[in-house]
Amino acid sequence: MLSDRPTKLVPPVLARMAAWSGCLILVGVVVYFIVQAIARLAFVALPVAIALLLTALLFPLTNALRNAGMRPIYATWITMLVALAVLVGTGWLVGARASEEFPNLVEQVQDTARSVQEWLIQGPLHLEQTQITGYVDELATMLNAQRTAITGTVLSAGAVAVEVLASIVLLLFVTFFLLKDGDRIWSWFLKGFGGVSPRVDRAGRAAWATLSHYVQGTVAVAAVHGLIMGIVLAGMGVPLWAPLAVLIFFASFIPIVGIFFAGTIATLVTLGAKGLVYALIFLGILIVEQQLENHVLQPLIVGRALNFHPLAIILVLSVGGILAGIAGAAVAVPVAAVIYRALPELRHQPPELPPGHSDAPPGDDPPPPPPPSPGPRPAGAPRDAFEARDEPRGAAGPGATGDKHGEDTE
Repeated sequence: MLSDRPTKLVPPVLARMAAWSGCLILVGVVVYFIVQAIARLAFVALPVAIALLLTALLFPLTNALRNAGMRPIYATWITMLVALAVLVGTGWLVGARASEEFPNLVEQVQDTARSVQEWLIQGPLHLEQTQITGYVDELATMLNAQRTAITGTVLSAGAVAVEVLASIVLLLFVTFFLLKDGDRIWSWFLKGFGGVSPRVDRAGRAAWATLSHYVQGTVAVAAVHGLIMGIVLAGMGVPLWAPLAVLIFFASFIPIVGIFFAGTIATLVTLGAKGLVYALIFLGILIVEQQLENHVLQPLIVGRALNFHPLAIILVLSVGGILAGIAGAAVAVPVAAVIYRALPELRHQPPELPPGHSDAPPGDDPPPPPPPSPGPRPAGAPRDAFEARDEPRGAAGPGATGDKHGEDTE
């Protein structure tokens, strides 16, 4: 036939590749428009994403209070107040330590700079004082040249602060209602999917379990990492050890890249305050502790929820950083883990339900149960009387004609 002729001219492999290419192009177009919509709604999307992470972290406390007999509204308020108290206490500790130790840090940096200057003059490099002065003057000139840009950034920070404040308010509202009414919100959401709601329900529950395990495990690992590095910095007598420990804690939420950034800052502060030897010692301890975290803590605590290769993590972080900056890099890995765990549940067929159970969406009335089927004819029972039960109403038989014998037998 004429309609089959073009198909016969194309090899089957090429036809399959063309079909796959068309599907990939269609999926790529859909993903592109979704990403563009999220980028335009970043003011809403980012607080909602952070609220989901906070909900996954705080929900065990709310659930424990509910199981203890407390009403959901009271359990949610107590959870939010506890989280706020932890944040305020941490901020007060960091601010107090920073204001107390910053002058000492300046003095130690000046002493270290004088020691480095003497080493450059009297050491193996044998630099002259005029050369060092020239390098310092060039650095000062570069800073003065960037003063205008820095001033403009500070002035524009006022408008950014208003947006950040509004985002924080939205984040708190979303977190509060997710903790209080998360199950009701999910049931309402499932009603929009009709017959496929069981698949969506399974995918959502798998995604939520993955997100909860990832967030709680990452917080535990980051707390251990920040605590150990804080103890090391305090033991070395490095100023601002508490702010640096908090910085290492928050940087641990961004895999690979975050600890590199925070470790570099902590090493530079140690170098400026205590000298090269202490900086090298701290860097060695940081590397050893990071290796123990990657090979022991991460596989044991987070590995079950996130089984990604480091190359996949780097690629996901790069895409998230390009799309949404630091915040995108922070949420890119959990988002990828959630999608990776939810897709198989969407593809799989729902399991067969036992008799009497409904596969209808939540909130719908279940169908009426089927009528019971008659069992085998008992021994000694009249054949015509027992078989009359099997015949439907309106069919030929004693039960349909109103025969007295048939009615008594039933």
